[in-house]
Parts: sequence; C-alpha cells; structure tokens
Amino acid sequence: MRYLVRDRMLAFHEEAWIETEHREKLYKVNRKLLRLRTTFDFVDTQGNQIASIVKKAFTFHHTILIKRDGELVGRISKRAFSLFGDRFKVTLRDGRRLRIVGNFWDREFDIQHEGSTLAHISRRWFSIRDAYAVDVMSQHDETLLVILAVCVDHTLEDLKGEKLTNL
Repeated sequence: MRYLVRDRMLAFHEEAWIETEHREKLYKVNRKLLRLRTTFDFVDTQGNQIASIVKKAFTFHHTILIKRDGELVGRISKRAFSLFGDRFKVTLRDGRRLRIVGNFWDREFDIQHEGSTLAHISRRWFSIRDAYAVDVMSQHDETLLVILAVCVDHTLEDLKGEKLTNL
C-alpha cells in the first residue's frame, strides 16, 4: 500500500497530511508549539489521537518516543556520530528491533527487520518538495511504519536546520 505524506510549510503551525495513493486523507500530524520538547500528535480525520510522537530533549543521541494510549510502543534513535552514514535504530515494545537505512541526503530509505524490507520511503517521484511516498510492504502494522517514516523525516529536517545554524 502506498501512502503520501504532504507537509504544509506555510501553515501557522507545522502539520502534515497522510493520504492514500488515491488522495483520500487518513491521518494528520500536528506539531505542538511552545513546548520544551518537540511533540507531534498523529490524529485520524475525526480528530481521534492515534499516537503521540515526542522528541526527547537533552539527549546525546537524537531520540523520539512513540506512544499510543499513553503507553510507549517504540523508540527511534539516531547516532550522533557515525563513520559509515546515518543509521536509525527502532526498538518496539514487543522486542523487535528495526533498522532504517538508505540515502538520507536524498531521502531514500528503507525500514527493515531481520534483512527484509517492511517499507520504502522516497521523495524521488515528487516535484513538490514537501511530499514523499511511504510504500508499505508489510501489513503487520502499517500505521506504525508510516509514523516511523514521519519521525525520520522530521529528524532529518531538524538536523539540516542545526547544520545551517552552526555555519
């Protein structure tokens, strides 16, 4: 199943819509402003909260927590320093460990479990700068895979902003 993530850059607050490949809106990602930690709410079209995405403040590694119904379901972290490219690791509540690997500069990456690809994230086919596709190959938890893609994308945007301010 292909999902499209479309960011709205000119909105007062940061938000993104997740749609099916047929342009049917499924979820919205709202960024909560004026908080000590970066927080996103992942809500359905009726306004029901599906998940909460919280970026931990003051950590050595970039770490994001994914919560559903107040319970931690996953933790995604990126190494602060890496010799062989950026790599993200995901630890899920059920004990599974996922890897997110690929070309992060061009925003082409895969979510993998034990060598098999669960989802492929790509900006390649879009002329619109702020849209990307999430092709989900696994039907185990499609929503979680889309949430992970959004987390990686926002982490990469934050890192790009940090590099520009350090110049």
